[in-house]
Amino acid sequence: MQAVGCTVWAIPEGYIPSGSVSQAHDLVSHEAACFLNAGDRDAEIKITLFFRDREPIGPYRLTVPSRRTVHMRFNDLTDPAPVPRDTSYASLIEASAPVVVQHTRLDSRQPAMALLSTVAYPVAQS
Repeated sequence: MQAVGCTVWAIPEGYIPSGSVSQAHDLVSHEAACFLNAGDRDAEIKITLFFRDREPIGPYRLTVPSRRTVHMRFNDLTDPAPVPRDTSYASLIEASAPVVVQHTRLDSRQPAMALLSTVAYPVAQS
């Protein structure tokens, strides 16, 4: 699973509520991963989702250019399949170069919205 020079992060808690107080993009309930690549080479990212009662989905792929940041919503992932709503999942993120990963959830099912954010924990690096 892990390539030479690859860093791997595990985010064991994922969930995208299907409900939102608004369909405005900023207010739709979502999960996001924010990547910072401060290095001198592009980072190829692979994301695999794991579930309690079904086979994993992935990998989803994206590139974080060198000395750049990418903010990606799990809601927007469609290839190889859309991320299911109202379903618990875990994420495994693999990067070909060192990057920082921050995970965020906006739950806007109620007018008093909740925002959760954490920096992902790198589980392996070679």
